[in-house]
Amino acid sequence: MAGFKPFTPRPAAEAPRTGNNPARGRRPEKENPHRINEEITADTVRIVGDNVEPNLVVPISKALQLADEMELDLVEISPNAQPPVCRIVDYQKFLYQQKKKQKEIKAKQTKIVIKEIRFGPQTDDHDFNFKLRHAENFIKEGAKVKAYVFFRGRSIVFKEQGEILLLRFAQALEEIAKVEVMPQLEGKKMNMILAPKPKKN
Repeated sequence: MAGFKPFTPRPAAEAPRTGNNPARGRRPEKENPHRINEEITADTVRIVGDNVEPNLVVPISKALQLADEMELDLVEISPNAQPPVCRIVDYQKFLYQQKKKQKEIKAKQTKIVIKEIRFGPQTDDHDFNFKLRHAENFIKEGAKVKAYVFFRGRSIVFKEQGEILLLRFAQALEEIAKVEVMPQLEGKKMNMILAPKPKKN
């Protein structure tokens, strides 16, 4: 057909490069949390990293040159410092290590569960032992226990009896739990908090 030109696909554009290090200047698919290399706008920076003189402050052009010579990236890690602090590292490796640290911190953060055990000021032995067994199970599962005595109406006159009951409860659990908050009266409740003791190695 006259005037028809066959379609020829255009070659894919190469990833941008800066300096002598082929890895420099390449940005991962997701937005970087740091400015790197030529993205850094400060005129002067403080450099940290391996094989770098401590507290070295240099013009940005010199910092980029040092990173280029090491075939690494210049990463701005403290942009609000005076001058901004930059680290000379392999940026992809730096990101990986940062994510790994965050995962480790998250794994160590355990959600604190607090279970409540309610008593009356004149709880009998049967009820006391029943609730004691529940508390033992909660603590062995890693939960804290908030034990409290609820004073209904005029029963507030038995507040000393309620404190004795809570201390007796803590003593019965002393092998596996420690008192985190001693019995204290708040309104019509006397509260005490027990936490699991650290497990012995």
